[in-house]
Amino acid sequence: MKQIQKAADLQQAVHEAKDKGLEIGLVPTMGALHEGHLSLIERALKENDLVVVSLFVNPIQFNNKEDLEKYPRTIDADLELIKNLELRIKNEAKASALLAFTPTVNEMYPDGEPKEVYHFGPIEEVMEGPRRPGHFSGVAVVVRRLFDLAQPHRAYFGEKDYQQIAVIRNLLEQIKYPIELVPCPIVRADDGLALSSRNMRLSPAARQMAPAINATLEQAAEMAEYEEVDDVKEWVLDTLASYHEINDSPNGLKFEPEYFEIVDAITLQPIADWDEAGELGAVGCIAVWLDGVRLIDIVKF
Repeated sequence: MKQIQKAADLQQAVHEAKDKGLEIGLVPTMGALHEGHLSLIERALKENDLVVVSLFVNPIQFNNKEDLEKYPRTIDADLELIKNLELRIKNEAKASALLAFTPTVNEMYPDGEPKEVYHFGPIEEVMEGPRRPGHFSGVAVVVRRLFDLAQPHRAYFGEKDYQQIAVIRNLLEQIKYPIELVPCPIVRADDGLALSSRNMRLSPAARQMAPAINATLEQAAEMAEYEEVDDVKEWVLDTLASYHEINDSPNGLKFEPEYFEIVDAITLQPIADWDEAGELGAVGCIAVWLDGVRLIDIVKF
Protein backbone atom coordinates (compact mmCIF):
# COMPACT_ATOMS: atom_id res chain seq x y z
CA MET A 1 0.00 0.00 0.00
CA LYS A 2 1.16 3.49 -0.81
CA GLN A 3 -0.40 6.60 0.72
CA ILE A 4 -0.94 9.54 -1.63
CA GLN A 5 -2.13 12.96 -0.47
CA LYS A 6 -1.76 15.04 -3.62
CA ALA A 7 -4.20 14.88 -6.52
CA ALA A 8 -1.35 15.37 -9.00
CA ASP A 9 0.48 12.34 -7.60
CA LEU A 10 -2.64 10.21 -7.92
CA GLN A 11 -3.15 11.36 -11.50
CA GLN A 12 0.45 10.47 -12.33
CA ALA A 13 0.10 6.99 -10.84
CA VAL A 14 -3.15 6.42 -12.74
CA HIS A 15 -1.59 7.68 -15.99
CA GLU A 16 1.27 5.19 -15.63
CA ALA A 17 -1.17 2.35 -14.88
CA LYS A 18 -3.30 3.20 -17.90
CA ASP A 19 -0.21 3.24 -20.13
CA LYS A 20 0.41 -0.35 -19.02
CA GLY A 21 -3.16 -1.35 -19.81
CA LEU A 22 -4.00 -2.01 -16.14
CA GLU A 23 -7.57 -2.10 -14.86
CA ILE A 24 -8.32 0.28 -11.99
CA GLY A 25 -10.84 -0.15 -9.17
CA LEU A 26 -12.00 2.72 -6.96
CA VAL A 27 -13.40 2.43 -3.44
CA PRO A 28 -14.59 5.86 -2.22
CA THR A 29 -14.85 6.12 1.58
CA MET A 30 -14.95 8.77 4.28
CA GLY A 31 -12.61 6.74 6.46
CA ALA A 32 -13.51 5.32 9.88
CA LEU A 33 -13.22 1.97 8.15
CA HIS A 34 -14.96 -1.21 9.29
CA GLU A 35 -15.42 -4.71 7.89
CA GLY A 36 -18.04 -3.41 5.45
CA HIS A 37 -15.49 -1.10 3.83
CA LEU A 38 -12.89 -3.85 3.90
CA SER A 39 -15.23 -6.17 2.01
CA LEU A 40 -15.41 -3.56 -0.78
CA ILE A 41 -11.64 -3.17 -0.84
CA GLU A 42 -11.14 -6.94 -0.86
CA ARG A 43 -13.46 -7.36 -3.82
CA ALA A 44 -11.73 -4.53 -5.67
CA LEU A 45 -8.32 -6.12 -5.03
CA LYS A 46 -9.55 -9.40 -6.51
CA GLU A 47 -11.05 -7.81 -9.63
CA ASN A 48 -8.55 -5.11 -10.66
CA ASP A 49 -4.83 -4.58 -11.26
CA LEU A 50 -4.64 -1.32 -9.31
CA VAL A 51 -6.97 -0.26 -6.49
CA VAL A 52 -7.49 3.30 -5.28
CA VAL A 53 -9.10 3.71 -1.86
CA SER A 54 -10.03 7.29 -1.00
CA LEU A 55 -10.33 8.36 2.63
CA PHE A 56 -11.88 11.82 2.68
CA VAL A 57 -14.58 13.32 4.90
CA ASN A 58 -16.43 15.38 2.32
CA PRO A 59 -17.76 18.54 4.01
CA ILE A 60 -20.16 19.55 1.24
CA GLN A 61 -22.35 16.47 1.64
CA PHE A 62 -23.18 17.32 5.26
CA ASN A 63 -26.20 19.55 5.70
CA ASN A 64 -25.75 19.27 9.48
CA LYS A 65 -22.60 21.00 10.77
CA GLU A 66 -22.70 19.07 14.04
CA ASP A 67 -22.80 15.77 12.16
CA LEU A 68 -19.71 16.82 10.19
CA GLU A 69 -17.85 17.76 13.36
CA LYS A 70 -18.74 14.48 15.06
CA TYR A 71 -17.91 12.25 12.11
CA PRO A 72 -15.10 9.93 13.27
CA ARG A 73 -11.66 10.50 11.80
CA THR A 74 -9.31 7.55 12.31
CA ILE A 75 -6.82 7.82 9.47
CA ASP A 76 -3.92 5.97 11.12
CA ALA A 77 -6.12 3.05 12.14
CA ASP A 78 -7.71 3.04 8.67
CA LEU A 79 -4.35 2.76 6.93
CA GLU A 80 -3.34 -0.07 9.24
CA LEU A 81 -6.55 -1.96 8.43
CA ILE A 82 -5.89 -1.59 4.71
CA LYS A 83 -2.29 -2.81 5.08
CA ASN A 84 -3.40 -5.85 7.05
CA LEU A 85 -6.11 -6.68 4.52
CA GLU A 86 -3.67 -6.40 1.64
CA LEU A 87 -1.30 -8.82 3.37
CA ARG A 88 -4.08 -11.22 4.34
CA ILE A 89 -5.39 -11.72 0.82
CA LYS A 90 -2.11 -11.28 -1.07
CA ASN A 91 -2.30 -14.74 -2.63
CA GLU A 92 -5.91 -14.22 -3.77
CA ALA A 93 -5.58 -10.67 -5.09
CA LYS A 94 -5.30 -9.74 -8.73
CA ALA A 95 -4.07 -6.25 -7.86
CA SER A 96 -0.36 -5.63 -7.65
CA ALA A 97 -0.75 -2.19 -6.11
CA LEU A 98 -3.06 -0.31 -3.75
CA LEU A 99 -3.10 3.46 -3.37
CA ALA A 100 -4.66 5.08 -0.30
CA PHE A 101 -5.68 8.59 -1.34
CA THR A 102 -5.94 10.85 1.72
CA PRO A 103 -6.37 14.43 0.49
CA THR A 104 -7.10 17.53 2.53
CA VAL A 105 -10.20 19.62 1.83
CA ASN A 106 -8.01 22.20 0.10
CA GLU A 107 -6.50 19.51 -2.09
CA MET A 108 -9.93 18.29 -3.20
CA TYR A 109 -11.40 21.77 -3.55
CA PRO A 110 -8.47 24.10 -4.32
CA ASP A 111 -10.80 26.83 -5.58
CA GLY A 112 -12.96 26.81 -2.46
CA GLU A 113 -16.42 25.34 -2.10
CA PRO A 114 -17.53 23.95 -5.48
CA LYS A 115 -20.24 25.79 -7.38
CA GLU A 116 -21.51 22.86 -9.45
CA VAL A 117 -24.86 21.37 -8.49
CA TYR A 118 -26.31 18.05 -9.60
CA HIS A 119 -29.98 17.14 -9.80
CA PHE A 120 -31.38 13.61 -9.83
CA GLY A 121 -35.09 14.09 -10.36
CA PRO A 122 -37.47 11.67 -8.62
CA ILE A 123 -34.57 9.65 -7.16
CA GLU A 124 -33.68 12.49 -4.80
CA GLU A 125 -37.26 13.51 -4.02
CA VAL A 126 -37.83 10.59 -1.65
CA MET A 127 -36.38 9.34 1.64
CA GLU A 128 -32.98 10.96 2.25
CA GLY A 129 -33.43 13.70 -0.35
CA PRO A 130 -36.02 15.96 1.35
CA ARG A 131 -34.48 15.35 4.77
CA ARG A 132 -30.90 16.15 3.76
CA PRO A 133 -31.10 18.97 1.22
CA GLY A 134 -27.97 19.25 -0.91
CA HIS A 135 -26.59 15.94 0.36
CA PHE A 136 -26.73 14.00 -2.90
CA SER A 137 -25.37 16.88 -4.94
CA GLY A 138 -22.43 17.05 -2.50
CA VAL A 139 -21.89 13.31 -2.88
CA ALA A 140 -22.00 13.62 -6.65
CA VAL A 141 -19.46 16.46 -6.69
CA VAL A 142 -16.85 14.53 -4.72
CA VAL A 143 -17.49 11.23 -6.53
CA ARG A 144 -17.19 12.99 -9.90
CA ARG A 145 -13.82 14.41 -8.81
CA LEU A 146 -12.65 11.01 -7.65
CA PHE A 147 -13.74 9.54 -10.98
CA ASP A 148 -11.76 12.23 -12.79
CA LEU A 149 -8.65 11.61 -10.69
CA ALA A 150 -8.70 7.81 -10.52
CA GLN A 151 -10.28 7.10 -13.94
CA PRO A 152 -11.50 3.72 -12.69
CA HIS A 153 -12.90 0.87 -14.71
CA ARG A 154 -15.01 -0.12 -11.68
CA ALA A 155 -16.29 1.71 -8.59
CA TYR A 156 -17.46 -0.10 -5.45
CA PHE A 157 -20.27 1.05 -3.13
CA GLY A 158 -22.07 -0.67 -0.26
CA GLU A 159 -25.79 -1.40 -0.47
CA LYS A 160 -26.54 0.03 2.98
CA ASP A 161 -26.54 3.44 1.29
CA TYR A 162 -29.02 2.12 -1.24
CA GLN A 163 -30.30 5.49 -2.42
CA GLN A 164 -26.74 6.71 -2.91
CA ILE A 165 -26.09 3.85 -5.34
CA ALA A 166 -29.10 4.94 -7.40
CA VAL A 167 -27.75 8.49 -7.38
CA ILE A 168 -24.28 7.39 -8.55
CA ARG A 169 -25.85 5.26 -11.28
CA ASN A 170 -27.77 8.34 -12.45
CA LEU A 171 -24.61 10.47 -12.22
CA LEU A 172 -22.79 8.06 -14.52
CA GLU A 173 -25.63 8.38 -17.02
CA GLN A 174 -25.42 12.18 -16.84
CA ILE A 175 -21.66 12.44 -17.30
CA LYS A 176 -21.49 9.43 -19.66
CA TYR A 177 -18.46 7.82 -18.02
CA PRO A 178 -17.91 4.14 -18.94
CA ILE A 179 -17.43 3.05 -15.33
CA GLU A 180 -18.94 -0.16 -13.99
CA LEU A 181 -20.84 0.51 -10.78
CA VAL A 182 -20.43 -2.47 -8.42
CA PRO A 183 -22.98 -2.61 -5.56
CA CYS A 184 -21.77 -4.81 -2.68
CA PRO A 185 -23.85 -6.56 0.00
CA ILE A 186 -24.23 -5.14 3.50
CA VAL A 187 -21.86 -6.55 6.09
CA ARG A 188 -23.45 -7.03 9.49
CA ALA A 189 -22.24 -7.65 13.02
CA ASP A 190 -23.03 -11.04 14.53
CA ASP A 191 -26.18 -9.58 16.09
CA GLY A 192 -27.43 -8.24 12.73
CA LEU A 193 -26.59 -4.54 13.06
CA ALA A 194 -25.47 -3.11 9.72
CA LEU A 195 -21.87 -1.99 10.05
CA SER A 196 -21.49 1.78 9.85
CA SER A 197 -18.89 4.35 10.81
CA ARG A 198 -21.59 6.05 12.88
CA ASN A 199 -21.86 2.96 15.08
CA MET A 200 -18.72 4.25 16.81
CA ARG A 201 -20.87 7.01 18.30
CA LEU A 202 -23.36 4.62 19.91
CA SER A 203 -23.20 4.34 23.67
CA PRO A 204 -22.91 0.77 25.03
CA ALA A 205 -26.62 0.83 25.89
CA ALA A 206 -27.60 2.09 22.45
CA ARG A 207 -25.34 -0.46 20.77
CA GLN A 208 -27.10 -3.19 22.74
CA MET A 209 -30.47 -1.97 21.48
CA ALA A 210 -29.60 -1.13 17.86
CA PRO A 211 -29.84 -4.68 16.41
CA ALA A 212 -33.61 -4.48 16.89
CA ILE A 213 -33.70 -2.43 13.67
CA ASN A 214 -32.53 -5.32 11.50
CA ALA A 215 -34.61 -7.83 13.48
CA THR A 216 -37.71 -5.74 12.78
CA LEU A 217 -36.88 -5.50 9.07
CA GLU A 218 -36.37 -9.26 8.83
CA GLN A 219 -39.81 -9.81 10.35
CA ALA A 220 -41.23 -7.29 7.87
CA ALA A 221 -39.80 -9.34 4.99
CA GLU A 222 -41.68 -12.38 6.30
CA MET A 223 -44.88 -10.36 6.70
CA ALA A 224 -44.69 -9.24 3.08
CA GLU A 225 -45.82 -12.70 2.02
CA TYR A 226 -49.28 -12.14 3.46
CA GLU A 227 -49.66 -8.43 4.39
CA GLU A 228 -50.25 -5.36 2.21
CA VAL A 229 -47.50 -2.79 1.66
CA ASP A 230 -49.07 -0.09 3.87
CA ASP A 231 -49.66 -2.58 6.69
CA VAL A 232 -46.02 -3.66 6.66
CA LYS A 233 -44.85 -0.03 6.69
CA GLU A 234 -47.12 0.86 9.59
CA TRP A 235 -46.07 -2.22 11.56
CA VAL A 236 -42.34 -1.45 11.21
CA LEU A 237 -42.73 2.17 12.32
CA ASP A 238 -45.04 1.28 15.22
CA THR A 239 -42.85 -1.60 16.37
CA LEU A 240 -39.73 0.53 16.61
CA ALA A 241 -41.48 3.58 18.06
CA SER A 242 -43.01 1.47 20.84
CA TYR A 243 -39.99 -0.78 21.38
CA HIS A 244 -39.08 0.85 24.69
CA GLU A 245 -42.57 0.28 26.06
CA ILE A 246 -42.63 -3.44 25.28
CA ASN A 247 -39.01 -4.41 25.87
CA ASP A 248 -36.52 -3.77 28.62
CA SER A 249 -35.00 -0.72 26.97
CA PRO A 250 -31.56 0.08 28.49
CA ASN A 251 -31.32 3.47 30.18
CA GLY A 252 -34.77 4.40 28.95
CA LEU A 253 -33.57 4.71 25.36
CA LYS A 254 -36.11 4.82 22.57
CA PHE A 255 -36.07 4.55 18.80
CA GLU A 256 -37.23 7.59 16.85
CA PRO A 257 -38.05 6.38 13.33
CA GLU A 258 -37.59 9.10 10.72
CA TYR A 259 -39.00 7.15 7.81
CA PHE A 260 -39.57 3.66 6.48
CA GLU A 261 -40.40 3.49 2.78
CA ILE A 262 -40.99 0.49 0.55
CA VAL A 263 -39.82 1.39 -2.94
CA ASP A 264 -39.09 -0.09 -6.34
CA ALA A 265 -35.53 -1.42 -6.29
CA ILE A 266 -34.54 0.54 -9.42
CA THR A 267 -36.62 3.73 -9.52
CA LEU A 268 -36.74 4.16 -5.72
CA GLN A 269 -40.32 5.36 -6.04
CA PRO A 270 -42.74 4.25 -3.29
CA ILE A 271 -45.09 1.42 -4.18
CA ALA A 272 -48.61 0.93 -2.85
CA ASP A 273 -48.91 -2.70 -3.94
CA TRP A 274 -46.32 -5.48 -4.20
CA ASP A 275 -47.19 -5.99 -7.86
CA GLU A 276 -45.99 -2.45 -8.64
CA ALA A 277 -42.36 -3.42 -8.05
CA GLY A 278 -40.27 -4.03 -11.16
CA GLU A 279 -38.12 -6.99 -12.10
CA LEU A 280 -35.72 -6.51 -9.18
CA GLY A 281 -38.54 -6.33 -6.66
CA ALA A 282 -38.97 -3.93 -3.77
CA VAL A 283 -36.63 -2.61 -1.10
CA GLY A 284 -37.50 -1.26 2.32
CA CYS A 285 -35.31 1.68 3.38
CA ILE A 286 -35.29 3.00 6.93
CA ALA A 287 -33.71 5.82 8.93
CA VAL A 288 -33.92 5.71 12.73
CA TRP A 289 -32.54 7.96 15.45
CA LEU A 290 -31.18 6.24 18.54
CA ASP A 291 -29.54 8.19 21.37
CA GLY A 292 -28.64 11.05 19.02
CA VAL A 293 -27.19 8.82 16.28
CA ARG A 294 -28.92 8.42 12.93
CA LEU A 295 -28.85 4.84 11.63
CA ILE A 296 -29.96 3.60 8.20
CA ASP A 297 -30.61 0.10 6.92
CA ILE A 298 -32.45 -1.74 4.14
CA VAL A 299 -34.34 -4.97 3.59
CA LYS A 300 -35.06 -6.62 0.24
CA PHE A 301 -38.55 -8.00 -0.39
